[in-house]
Amino acid sequence: MRKRIYGIETEYGLLVKDPHLDWDPSEVAYHIKDHIFRKMKIGMLDIHYRANDEPPENGGFLFNGGRIYLDMGHLEYASPECSTLVDLLAYDRAGDQIIQSAVEDLGWGDKVSIIKNNVDLETNATFGCHENYLASRDLQLEDRDNLKLLAAFLVTRQIFCGAGRIGACNPHPMRDWEESVHENVDDETVKFQISQRADHIPNEFYRWVQYNRAIVNTRDEPLADPSKYRRVHLLVGDSNMSEYATALKMGTTQLMLELMEMGAVSYDWILANSVFAMSSISRDPEFKWEIQLRNGKTTTALELQHAFQQKAKAELAGKNMETDWILSAWGEILEDLPKGPEHLIGRVDWAGKLWMLQEFQNEENLEWNDPWLKSVDLEYHNLNKNQGLYWGLEENGEAPRKCTDLAVDQAQTNSPKGTRAHGRGELVRMLAEREIGYLIDWIGFRLSDSEEPFLMLDPFRSYKGEIIERLNGLS
Repeated sequence: MRKRIYGIETEYGLLVKDPHLDWDPSEVAYHIKDHIFRKMKIGMLDIHYRANDEPPENGGFLFNGGRIYLDMGHLEYASPECSTLVDLLAYDRAGDQIIQSAVEDLGWGDKVSIIKNNVDLETNATFGCHENYLASRDLQLEDRDNLKLLAAFLVTRQIFCGAGRIGACNPHPMRDWEESVHENVDDETVKFQISQRADHIPNEFYRWVQYNRAIVNTRDEPLADPSKYRRVHLLVGDSNMSEYATALKMGTTQLMLELMEMGAVSYDWILANSVFAMSSISRDPEFKWEIQLRNGKTTTALELQHAFQQKAKAELAGKNMETDWILSAWGEILEDLPKGPEHLIGRVDWAGKLWMLQEFQNEENLEWNDPWLKSVDLEYHNLNKNQGLYWGLEENGEAPRKCTDLAVDQAQTNSPKGTRAHGRGELVRMLAEREIGYLIDWIGFRLSDSEEPFLMLDPFRSYKGEIIERLNGLS
């Protein structure tokens, strides 16, 4: 597909630092969500059930076309559909900023921390970062070899898009596959690993996601015309603080999907055991990242990513400026990875975090399992720019940006052009000024109980004109 649509869904961790704040994290999350819609007034709460587990006012759509809601006690932000990487980065960070602004408006800036990561280091509970890519219906994800090929890419891309974490966990110690996954490595011996989600992915591919997380989610829910499109929905990746890392994560994955649609791939790239490789790459303390292919050959994650990048360059270079940037940045990061983490700071989250942790560890003479060091790990992901450790990298010019602060500010209340999110955002804005019953979803909406649903099955149309006409007809 020449045209692209990207989207990111982020579940946030939440720490209540003030013992005098008489609410648990889920109650605090509820009040933050309520403040965004009732006080900041930048969206409209749902007034109907969306599903059995989403009652009215559990969340709602925003003026920017995205959505904020509660998911199993976590605040979650789903970006609007974006047609470019730069838009995606602006709208991803806009969600962060909306939630952090609500915290500060409530007077909780020093009492509550919003953490954009994927694991609770005390309980080892995990929460996700879900990626969405529009693909052609011609992409044959019913073929097991194609699923395995995509898994091989996703497993090995963690070397540049992992967020890193202290320690490890075995979340399913009684499962009979666990021994083969972790090869009897004692979790206590793992000091640092490059991915936060690796320990929590027990399957190569699976349809349902809540309790059987997989490298590739096979649920076919296109949220568009199913005869033309499919939506590739992934939950294997980490939440990134670095814009550069997010751009690489999303951009390289889109190019891999394009190669697969074209049939320009080699099944020699398939791994012998993707789930085992996911864990072993993440936990490798020497960053050698050795893996075994299904054909019996041994290679490394770095070498396999070089193969993906070179094939993408041969087939896709010169298509457009965005593709050429992805290819260039992908090649540069692969060349710099063997030089060591200090050469990746600001572009690769796990590397920047590891550098900070080692510096602090040496200064304070701490062991890897020290709670103080774990708190530094979490603070890397703190959205509060006066507290979060990542923000110092941007302030010092060590973390390259792909979008501007002005773009992020505008993305909080304005929807992106080039997709149906533009029309949806305008719909939400107009509904805020009228007393009309409504039910809004990603693929359409319904106004008042007597109206027929209006479907928005073409994700590349804004539908803005039709939406205005429909609303005016009810006035």
